[in-house]
Amino acid sequence: MTDLDVNFVRDNFPAFAEQSLQGQAFFENAGGSYTCAQVIDRLQRFYHTRKVQPYAPYAASQLAGAEMDEARQRLAQLMGVATDEVSFGPSTTQNTYVLSQAFGQWLQPGEAIVVTDQDHEANSGPWRRLTERGIDVREWRINPTTGTLDPADLENLLDEKVRMVCFPHCSNVVGEINPVVEITAMAHAAGAFVCVDGVSYAPHGIPDVGMLGPDIYLFSAYKTYGPHQGIMVIRRELGMQLPNQAHYFNSDVLYKRFTPAGPDHAQVAASAGMVDYIEALAAHHGISGDLTAQGSGVHDLMRAHEVKLAAPLMEYLQNRNDLRLIGPTDPERRAPTVALDLGRAALPVATALANHGIMAGGGDFYAVRALKAMGVDPAQGVLRLSFVHYTTEAEIQQLLKALDAVL
Repeated sequence: MTDLDVNFVRDNFPAFAEQSLQGQAFFENAGGSYTCAQVIDRLQRFYHTRKVQPYAPYAASQLAGAEMDEARQRLAQLMGVATDEVSFGPSTTQNTYVLSQAFGQWLQPGEAIVVTDQDHEANSGPWRRLTERGIDVREWRINPTTGTLDPADLENLLDEKVRMVCFPHCSNVVGEINPVVEITAMAHAAGAFVCVDGVSYAPHGIPDVGMLGPDIYLFSAYKTYGPHQGIMVIRRELGMQLPNQAHYFNSDVLYKRFTPAGPDHAQVAASAGMVDYIEALAAHHGISGDLTAQGSGVHDLMRAHEVKLAAPLMEYLQNRNDLRLIGPTDPERRAPTVALDLGRAALPVATALANHGIMAGGGDFYAVRALKAMGVDPAQGVLRLSFVHYTTEAEIQQLLKALDAVL
């Protein structure tokens, strides 16, 4: 496989030409990525020429609606699902909350949902609140030393009462990539649906959701080079069974059922720019086929580059005895979202890194349950260093030198 052309990649992101950001290496991508030019161009065009109520009979309105439809259609093709199985919301947290309300109305007291303590609170808290409606919420717990979720532990939680299993594709602090296909197969065999939080995984290559097999897959466009939208796949078999959460007259339209409020028209339309970008990467690197195939090829390019960059960072961190690296040391097993328990407050260290041109974060990152489970004081938090495919080897070296200076 050809190597990722990082210079071409960075040419697609205006941030790298921005004078005020020169010399700054961005290592807080798990909180939100830079936005690609294709998204910015579509957003600007929409606000300049399409900013009217969509789906009316006049020309500008027809173009606005067509661009919104295009975003849904092309994202669905990219993820290997049906067009109406993709819906938008203001954030993944909001999308999950709406889903949990639907499940709360649908499930019977005594039925069960499985959640993990590895998740960001967005895919944990809303489901846990269903205990107030008599739902049995079972916790699939991580290994307190490694942070790993063991599928064998899930097996012990599954029975005929479990209707849903919720877990992350990868955690935003542990970073380990969970075996979605294996876990989904286990849950389905037990008669349960599956909800996967892909927020921390999708920036490293939007996955073929159809191949992975979950019933719900959630991710955030603003962490995946796009606008501030939550994107949700919900398969039709499940989505049409759940109670409608939108206006009653929209109940027969799957992609509207879990969008109680009107979507942000411009941001929905601009989300097609994420697919434009992936297509541009595919064309530049000679990846052909339909959109799903192009997406898979670009995913593999991104991951190979990230694994290569993570290797020296993992080696450096393993050679230090003054910190604890959360999650796997093998770059192949994890996303490049690297959390460090320093045994002291992490935010001052992130602040010190800023003086060396490193943009990083310190805190609990809404993963309070995971940190507590691993014996990390959430008040002190972790130093999180997160990068993506547009990161360069030079920026990794800049990070290592900065860590030497501040740790």
